[in-house]
Amino acid sequence: METGGSKKKKKWFLPLVLSLLLSTLLVFVSVFTSSSSYSSQLYKTQVKNEVPVFVESKLRASAPSSDPVPRLAYLISGSMGDGESLKRTLKALYHPRNQYAVHLDLEASAEERLDLANFVRDQPVFAKMGNVRMVVRANLVTYRGPTMVTNTLHAAAILLKEGGDWDWFINLSASDYPLVTQDDLLHTLSTIPRSLNFIEHTSDIGWKEYQRAKPVIIDPGLYSLQKSDVFWVSEKRSVPTAYKLFTGSAWMILSRPFIDFCLWGWDNLPRVVLMYYAKQQ
Repeated sequence: METGGSKKKKKWFLPLVLSLLLSTLLVFVSVFTSSSSYSSQLYKTQVKNEVPVFVESKLRASAPSSDPVPRLAYLISGSMGDGESLKRTLKALYHPRNQYAVHLDLEASAEERLDLANFVRDQPVFAKMGNVRMVVRANLVTYRGPTMVTNTLHAAAILLKEGGDWDWFINLSASDYPLVTQDDLLHTLSTIPRSLNFIEHTSDIGWKEYQRAKPVIIDPGLYSLQKSDVFWVSEKRSVPTAYKLFTGSAWMILSRPFIDFCLWGWDNLPRVVLMYYAKQQ
């Protein structure tokens, strides 16, 4: 038979045990939460302190567009006497979704360049869509010289800055003419990943190693206002070992992330290759 004292003990003993368990649980939760918060804050501080100070560390490649139909960015370039051909090519390639940069180099007369500028400005559809622009600060471009590369990079930079969203960059000359419509081309490109690049190239450079990779050349377009062919220096140099040389076509389709990389060069490779190419054919 239970006494009155034992009944009283049972009444207060159970609540005491429960309160102790609850207090212990709260203490553990508080300790682990504060520890986790401190660790997270410490990790963030360490990561923040480890961020490099170089500008390139803040650069990010362009994200692929979510639009199911891609957009293209064209460079159409020409030289003296190519004004009418350039207009013809631009008309054949035009599509409201795309972006265009047209360039007549400094060998073309001021009148020819002004005529092209007026053509771009006065076309109603160009004015309405605002997707055709002329490279106002023209470059002197030497065929087979590094100024062809620098002119292409210049136009690509303009299209990145002013052309809005696009997915592929295509460089063409005024003498080119499309074999398919832009609608067909856009439909075809809509079925493939937008990180792909289309470059005709081969590492089997053969005779070009001795006749093009080793000779040192000077491109007059880098320093002169008079157009002339590249000229050769008698000295030879060794083939680079830090990267492999390829040869191929100068006409290509490049993805926007790759153009970003070529312009920003966050691992410095594009600058190194361009410096090498600036002295060889």
